Amino acid sequence: MLGLDEKIAHFSDGTTLLIVVAVAVVLGLRHASDPDHLTAMTTLVATGRDRAARSAARLGLVWGFGHATSLFVLGLPIVLYRAYLPAPVQRDAETAVGIMIVLLAVALLRRTRNDVHVHRSRTPLQAYVIGLVHGIGGSAGIGVLLLASIRSHGLAVVSLVVFAFCTAISMAVLSSGFGLTLSRPAARRSFAKLAPAVGLASLAFGIWYALGAQNLVPYAF
Repeated sequence: MLGLDEKIAHFSDGTTLLIVVAVAVVLGLRHASDPDHLTAMTTLVATGRDRAARSAARLGLVWGFGHATSLFVLGLPIVLYRAYLPAPVQRDAETAVGIMIVLLAVALLRRTRNDVHVHRSRTPLQAYVIGLVHGIGGSAGIGVLLLASIRSHGLAVVSLVVFAFCTAISMAVLSSGFGLTLSRPAARRSFAKLAPAVGLASLAFGIWYALGAQNLVPYAF
């Protein structure tokens, strides 16, 4: 989906703060809808003990802040000095994202295989670490988008902060909506039937993502 990101970033002329911030907001919101983000977030929330909207939103927000932390820390040298992570490090980070999605999918499949009333809680720290690793995998692409349209270092840093923050908020909103849906008995029963399929799909996606990062299969991200 980088083509869409490039079109969004093109609207920034790199000089007007309002336009730059607006573009950063839109990029952040769109970034949260990436397939790998949605897959990780779905399995993260679904494996939690309490699937109420508030709990799901909290997990999503913590996950998003972990993601935002790595985006900012690794994105800052990119937007200021064009200092990218070495290609092998970037490849291994993307592989780690795929492995993490696989582990989340396995956890979901194990829960659906066991008694549906026995849930394993996901702690905020675990969610933060998952987001942290996930953010490392996508930091270089984000820096490219910002550098492509923003010439001022000051505006680039502001955009990076807004970008990371909006991604975190977007994940919280998406997670809250997912949790709110599952808080309804009918939806919860339906999801219980679909959970194995969701887990298998997430497992397949995670394997493909990890293999793609190692250039072993066609990789679209």
